[in-house]
Amino acid sequence: MGCSGCSTSKGGKPNGCKSNGGCSSGGCNRMNAYDWLHNLPLTDDSCRVVEISFNQGTRKEFYRNPALQPFEKGEQVAVEGVSGFDLGEISLTGEIVRLQMKKRGVKEDQPDMKKILRRASDRDIDLWKQNKAREPEAVIRSRAIAKQLKLNMKISQVEMQADGRKATFFYIADSRVDFRELIKVYANEFKVKVEMRQIGARQEAGKVGGIGSCGRELCCSTWLTEFKSVNTNAARYQNLSINQTKLSGQCGRLKCCLNFELDTYLDALQQFPEQCDVLQVAKGNAFLVKKDIFKNLMWYTLPDSNKQYPLSIERVKKIKALNQQGIRPEELEPVEVVSNKPKETEPEFVELVGQISLRTLEKADRKRKQQQQQRGGNASQGPRQPRQNPPGGGGRPPQQGNQQGGNRRPDNRGRNQRKP
Repeated sequence: MGCSGCSTSKGGKPNGCKSNGGCSSGGCNRMNAYDWLHNLPLTDDSCRVVEISFNQGTRKEFYRNPALQPFEKGEQVAVEGVSGFDLGEISLTGEIVRLQMKKRGVKEDQPDMKKILRRASDRDIDLWKQNKAREPEAVIRSRAIAKQLKLNMKISQVEMQADGRKATFFYIADSRVDFRELIKVYANEFKVKVEMRQIGARQEAGKVGGIGSCGRELCCSTWLTEFKSVNTNAARYQNLSINQTKLSGQCGRLKCCLNFELDTYLDALQQFPEQCDVLQVAKGNAFLVKKDIFKNLMWYTLPDSNKQYPLSIERVKKIKALNQQGIRPEELEPVEVVSNKPKETEPEFVELVGQISLRTLEKADRKRKQQQQQRGGNASQGPRQPRQNPPGGGGRPPQQGNQQGGNRRPDNRGRNQRKP
């Protein structure tokens, strides 16, 4: 079985990516191991044990191939289960299986190693899909039961066996949990044989999956199979700020990628002098702030300022040797740091929209200023003269008789009164 976009052709091999069910990108299966020995011819010894993955690669186990059948990568097979059978997918075959067994410490002659029964039939696949459809509802119901019993635990995932006779409950707990009563309730509720398996937060993130802050799929859900302890010293050696929010992954623990480049940083720090956290100069004690392995510089600060002074490794060793002799140098003699970052060049294009809008505003301001200047010039010329009518009539004659009132209309109250 290949990717969801691959169509199955004759012979049971998928078309499309032409990888026979083992995509190099890992889209068909999680945590794929690259088979770099696939060109070697298969022998009877190389077909005795195969690696089978369950639940899209979240769980992998080794199974014995008693019939020595040549299986292709990606085929679904029925294997031995608990009082029944289970359905899995072939993830590795051939000589690479021996290397994986040696890496995990599994011996080929173990008597308790289960075996492959047959290739999966259509009836097996239909039964497997029916029982897989029960898992989401089982997770919700199992969490509610654990909460009713007041158990300090979290059910992360429920994995049903292909025949529906067994269910594995993966849970997370900070301390030991007494789930003897819980198993009885689960057995009566789901009518299956119950197996409780404790996992950590990192394993839960690998089962759930997701996208990390780097924009790629989580390492624990794609290729990382071994989880090593990560502490804050890894961030200090790499000059990273101790920010719990930025250094934590989706599992709530420190990111696994903090260990990826740690060995490189530790090798680079070996050439830096030790016990040089404090240097004595004439101005006071200089304290070490950070070490730059890319430029081979050590940054110090003085008590009278917050400025950081970069010193070369040779200068630090020289000052340390003088301090051991009881001599305090006058200056630190910092190194001038030249940035290799290229200067940003201004773009050649011009934003015409912005230029047009600015010129329009400038034109309006210039017009407004001219109007203000004209008004100010008219005011400085003195009071305005009364307008005189042009000769030849046409204008309104000036009013007479009420000189005291100025421009007021004459009083015509007595015009309509009768004479005595």
